Amino acid sequence: MVSQLSVDSGQLPAGYKQTEHWIIPEDWDVKPLGELVHSVEYGSSAKSSSSGAMPVLRMGNLQDGQVDWDDLVYTDDEAEISKYQLNHNDVLFNRTNTVDLVGKTSIYKGEFPAIFAGYLIRINRKEELLDAEYLNYILNTNQAKKYSKLILSVAVSQANINGQKLKTYPIPVPPTLEEQQLIAQALSGVDTLITSLEKLIAKKRAIKTATMQQLLTGKKRLPEFEEQSSSATRFGELFDQTISKKTISENEDVTFIGMQDVSEDARIKGTNVLPFSEIKSGFTYFEKNDVLVAKITPCFENGKGAFLDNINTQVGFGSTEFHVLRAQKGNDPQYIYQQTLLASFRADLEAEMVGSAGHRRVPLSAIENYELPVFHSYKEQVAIGKILSDMDEEIESVKNQLTKTQQLKQGMMQELLTGRTRLI
Repeated sequence: MVSQLSVDSGQLPAGYKQTEHWIIPEDWDVKPLGELVHSVEYGSSAKSSSSGAMPVLRMGNLQDGQVDWDDLVYTDDEAEISKYQLNHNDVLFNRTNTVDLVGKTSIYKGEFPAIFAGYLIRINRKEELLDAEYLNYILNTNQAKKYSKLILSVAVSQANINGQKLKTYPIPVPPTLEEQQLIAQALSGVDTLITSLEKLIAKKRAIKTATMQQLLTGKKRLPEFEEQSSSATRFGELFDQTISKKTISENEDVTFIGMQDVSEDARIKGTNVLPFSEIKSGFTYFEKNDVLVAKITPCFENGKGAFLDNINTQVGFGSTEFHVLRAQKGNDPQYIYQQTLLASFRADLEAEMVGSAGHRRVPLSAIENYELPVFHSYKEQVAIGKILSDMDEEIESVKNQLTKTQQLKQGMMQELLTGRTRLI
């Protein structure tokens, strides 16, 4: 795909024209949204509650161009329901939020009956001029987000774009409604794939969580180990109580991992490789195949940590807020890592934190004394670790596919919504 040319690049391909905010084909037009709609309508300002007859969509329910049906509030007010009930293909615009989030837009597809709250605007479009899905995609482009920043106003740390300003949004308009619909259908197909991949990831994660709970706690034993002992053991019996350190030369490359470099599902997001001479004293020492566990709140409760099997150096350093668990001989580091991923491990040890509010930490002694409900032999540890790590790899594979599909969608939006690629 050829990426869209910037407005100020000075380059203009044959058959295209430059407008203030878009480069579009010569047979397209750019019109203010106000010319393409009957009206824009603010939502309900009535009080809602945690239960009731009908959901009230709020700004947090607008996510990535679609409606997120989690974290709902409700109303029983029949007058509000009658006035603000949503119709299939209503486009909702978030008029008040942070500077970065104001203007986010989603389309209501009629999944469940609902009304919309006062921080949202319903766009009542002229159906013969403007396709709902096409409009939703346009208002989620980078160009639309840049325009939002040009016209928003800020008061008490909240940004606002009122209905009159919304009507000024420049909307690129193909010469026919059919072309709008074809563009929307192409992008909608990619959205369907994205949704299916997200559901597959959620399903695989749920299966992995259930499998961890069964195997790591001894509720289920692998067939070849069913006859082995079920006695409990201290977690500290599996890893070294003190971490020995190798001698490192000044010019030797080492890995550095900060707290920001690990995710809340205990994966490495990024690393830095640099000479040992550039490492300041006081950082946490670790080696390849060690396990990191965040010690400070809220990083510990949120699941931050990592298994260091894939780092590019033998030795590394990291945040002082990491505990390092190094498998003793006869114990499997992958198994130790998987134990630290259990929700019960994080929840139980949260109660062992010490220190003042905001600076509470889990002592290493609490992790050492944490009781594992069943002793697994080395061979069983390896077998369990392999099953769970294979599941992790499957999840990561689907996540990578999701990322590539999301990138594909962004490229398609730039091509189709600017007319660089025509479908008619």
